Amino acid sequence: MTPISKKVGVLGAGQLGRMLALAGYPLGQKFGFYGMSDDEPSALLGQMHLHNDDADTLQELVKFADVMTYESENTDLELIEEISRTTPVYPSARSLKVCQHRGLEKETFKRLGIPCAPFEIVTSLEELQAAVDILGVPSVLKTTTEGYDGKGQFILKDEDDIEEAWKTLGDRELILERFVDFHRELSIIAVRNANNEHVFYPLVQNVHHKGILRYTIAPAQEIPEMVQKAAETFMQVLLDELDHVGVLTLELFETDSGLMANEMAPRVHNSGHWTIEGAQTSQFENHVRAICGLPLGSTEPRQPIAAMVNIIGETGPVEKVLKKSNAFLHLYDKSQRAGRKLGHFTLLSDSQDALFKDIKDLNDFLPI
Repeated sequence: MTPISKKVGVLGAGQLGRMLALAGYPLGQKFGFYGMSDDEPSALLGQMHLHNDDADTLQELVKFADVMTYESENTDLELIEEISRTTPVYPSARSLKVCQHRGLEKETFKRLGIPCAPFEIVTSLEELQAAVDILGVPSVLKTTTEGYDGKGQFILKDEDDIEEAWKTLGDRELILERFVDFHRELSIIAVRNANNEHVFYPLVQNVHHKGILRYTIAPAQEIPEMVQKAAETFMQVLLDELDHVGVLTLELFETDSGLMANEMAPRVHNSGHWTIEGAQTSQFENHVRAICGLPLGSTEPRQPIAAMVNIIGETGPVEKVLKKSNAFLHLYDKSQRAGRKLGHFTLLSDSQDALFKDIKDLNDFLPI
């Protein structure tokens, strides 16, 4: 092993773990994964430890690892706290706890002066009716925990929707948020290491369809410097408040009155996949650097503009992607299934017009 080598244990064995390993091996790091089966995307990229009915080999992974990390904010918080007693886990249980609960997350935003939608926590139909009286409609009802890619949400367009919303999501703690009138959905990715070094990627624009991210434009166009700085200020406050080590992602709305926080994720993020080819240092490499105690790398883009397009449900005509010299294909070795992220490709370009021409050429991968 080289002097800077560490053994990294990853809770999860999906595409995020796969891309972490691909970024970390050139730095001399070693990887192990904790997953459900030997055919998950990360399975051939390191030691595989399985969680199933026959055996639970998590402790073997913990013994292997110098440091642990995770793929999902839905990771068991108690498990992270237990592992932390013997092995460093980054990001810490504190970051995970805040990001796991939308109410706690919103309270954190408010306390730190980060603008977000007004909200109310509800645990009954009567409380939901009272919350609608306070916040009005339209509003969005969400589960306080779990939920991703648009799952666990119900948009109340008028008061007649209250009972249906509760019937759909009820009998658990929920959060009602006032609907935000926004121009664009943006996100920013930041990284902090244990030496309190911070780096920030440029704001990007995200376009969703049926709750799933379909493509990202990076950097987002027509972003004034003061808006980028505002987003970086939000991130620095959050990183320091949480003593966060690793990548942190903040999803934002661009509104007439400025940026408004939506939610955050304590991990490498789909909206940052463009950084693999599009930035001097990818989000995956910077996450590995941060959790392994290494200096952080430059987040500067390599080109004026890029796009990351998710491949959803069906692999599609990827030969078209491979024929483009400015396109970079990533397939995750996952079976086809409706709504499933099977891969992505990144397009690098010198201009917005040229970029959107390339996207149009590859519109097989976008919803009609």
